Amino acid sequence: MRKRIYEIINAANDQDTLSTIYDAFMIVVIVISLIPLNFKEETGVLFWMDKVCAGIFIIDYLLRWMTADFASDKEPILAFVCYPFTFMAIVDLLSILPSLTILNQGFKVMRLFRMFRALRVLRVAKVIRYSKNLQIIMNVIKKAKKPLAMVGILAIGYVYISALIIFNVEPDTFGTMFDAVYWAMVSLTTVGYGDIYPVSWIGRAIAMISSFFGIAVVALPAGIITAGYMKEIVDDNESEE
Repeated sequence: MRKRIYEIINAANDQDTLSTIYDAFMIVVIVISLIPLNFKEETGVLFWMDKVCAGIFIIDYLLRWMTADFASDKEPILAFVCYPFTFMAIVDLLSILPSLTILNQGFKVMRLFRMFRALRVLRVAKVIRYSKNLQIIMNVIKKAKKPLAMVGILAIGYVYISALIIFNVEPDTFGTMFDAVYWAMVSLTTVGYGDIYPVSWIGRAIAMISSFFGIAVVALPAGIITAGYMKEIVDDNESEE
């Protein structure tokens, strides 16, 4: 019985109709659960919409905890003990807690209430469990964690060095190091809000050079993930043949 529950609540195989239905149902519930976040106040339908969705998530959380031994290589007792501390279990719990009325009442007297309420956005991450394609991307990221980590270190180094240079070249424009880091991050992602920017010719020259290298840094992880994704697709197709 528990084995069958485990098969149903995890991403479905093409032959498992019941699991496919469960996946689709949970994705719909996740989307519906985000609707109340589009409004400042939750009254009437929005209130009960959030509570019903939270109830479904709690049931899903308990079912996953109950079948944790099937998803782990550890001993059954150890798997049950460790499950609440796994990444996705923590995400599930954090996305459920803001919907508990008792906790909400406690946080309403604090400025942190809005931040606490926003944790429900983490429910989007639950979609990974019900989509085979998203799981493939997550596997790609796990396998490519070393090159991606190096790209991350390179990006951090780029942001810090660019910020350090511009902060010293234009101290009047960039009042704090945080302003400089913010500008460097915006330049790295090529967003370009334009709310803060260098005004001297030296600063602009640095900005051009920084943007040029920034494009290369941003392109690296996209190339790594794309190559890994295509390889996973090919391997998956070959295994099905």
